[in-house]
Amino acid sequence: MEFLVLGQAMGKLLAEITDRKSGKQLEARVQILDPNGIPIGPKISMWKKGPGEPFFYTNGLFEMDVTSGYYRILVERGTEYTPYKKDIFLTRNKRFVLDISLERWGSLPEKGWHPGNTHLHYDEKEKDPSRRLKYDSRVEDLRMTAISILKRGNLKYATNDYPHGVLNEFSDTHHHVQNGEETRHNSKPWEIGYGHVMLLDIKNTVQPVSRGILVDQFEPDYPPLTYACNKTIDQNGLVIWCHNGQGMEAPVAAILKKVHAINLFDPYWIDIEYTLWYHMLNCGIKLPVSTGTDWFVCSSNRVYTLSEPSFDYSKWVKQLRSGRTFITNGPALMISIEENVPGDTITTVAGKTLNVKVDWESYFQIENVEIIFNGIVASKKHFNNGSKKSSYEVDIEVKSDGWIAARVNSSKRDSFFQPIWAHTSPIYISGTGITSNELTISSDFFAKKITKGIEWVKTKGRFYSDVQRKEVIDLFKQAKNMYQDLT
Repeated sequence: MEFLVLGQAMGKLLAEITDRKSGKQLEARVQILDPNGIPIGPKISMWKKGPGEPFFYTNGLFEMDVTSGYYRILVERGTEYTPYKKDIFLTRNKRFVLDISLERWGSLPEKGWHPGNTHLHYDEKEKDPSRRLKYDSRVEDLRMTAISILKRGNLKYATNDYPHGVLNEFSDTHHHVQNGEETRHNSKPWEIGYGHVMLLDIKNTVQPVSRGILVDQFEPDYPPLTYACNKTIDQNGLVIWCHNGQGMEAPVAAILKKVHAINLFDPYWIDIEYTLWYHMLNCGIKLPVSTGTDWFVCSSNRVYTLSEPSFDYSKWVKQLRSGRTFITNGPALMISIEENVPGDTITTVAGKTLNVKVDWESYFQIENVEIIFNGIVASKKHFNNGSKKSSYEVDIEVKSDGWIAARVNSSKRDSFFQPIWAHTSPIYISGTGITSNELTISSDFFAKKITKGIEWVKTKGRFYSDVQRKEVIDLFKQAKNMYQDLT
């Protein structure tokens, strides 16, 4: 290894990070705590932004000054490598060379599973977005990364300066980096109104980028987000609803089939709950699950899509649209029902028993494995001491049409102190001729939710004309009627 000597000659820590199998140098995130427990790094380091545990990025080779005492070192790359953790004693005026070899605990790419981040951008304080963007996809070991333009007042988001489409300077055979758009509406400065939506694979800006108070205090709450979804679909783009399906227009766009996927837990501080998504699935809306990190680069959230061992973005996004996905901040999670996988539809009859198999693998311990049928836990397995790799197989009786998926969770925490979780997209069940009780409950839930949205539009929404207001009300009423017609 060759190192550039920086600063005064105190003690020196020189480190190289490589892949154990190939010997290739790896980009990674590194946390080093000095003898006082203070995070330190090389003088020219790029540090993580946002809350949570601090770390710096490295291209795989770094050096730094140290003094005498014990240092704690943590090195991570994505979620498929076993973290490197070590306490070492360093001495002033001595040179210490550390060879860090990272090993994969799984082989997801070889099985055709490739990870992506479908929601990422940098805020207006980011001074070197290009450098950070070059690091992010590789340090996180992603195959697909989507940033976006967005608008809130006069804030100049760092990612707004990139053109739409594939960003070739950050992309290569193994990494697809693109710039899309987050179009959004808030009812108050920090309160979601219609919702927030990611628009990917677009060639042109979908105007307006935001509406209402996010633009300024005088802008109308118009047009609705569904119009932006339409413009994206016209470009053959991908529409992903953000933030667990929050927003009064989310059920409207979903029932009108204007949404291709839903992002959960973007950003990390959103509670781990599935209520709105489950209600949509219960209403017969086939909606794959996805996720990202938003502008808080402090979680390992990612969506895996099943395609082929050799990564190809066009195939990856096609499979995302088809529902061949699971989301996670670490564990690998698969579900199959008699050779059917997420996104498939099984035609069966009431009373038949289906064999459901769940497989998982994780570096961090998993405590709970659950099989979900129409939003209800149909079967579960608990591990008092946790589990890193196993299978769970059970027979589930089909009582109605609906959907089946799997999820895992744990009270254990990752290196960001986030709880461990993963969830698959559903396998759909049809042919029984029986409507589930959950469909009735969920359709009524959304009919009432949309009614509240209509009332907000009538009494609090701001429009340039009554024609605009009526357009939004009529759109909402159309969706409400569709939910009511389900039962």
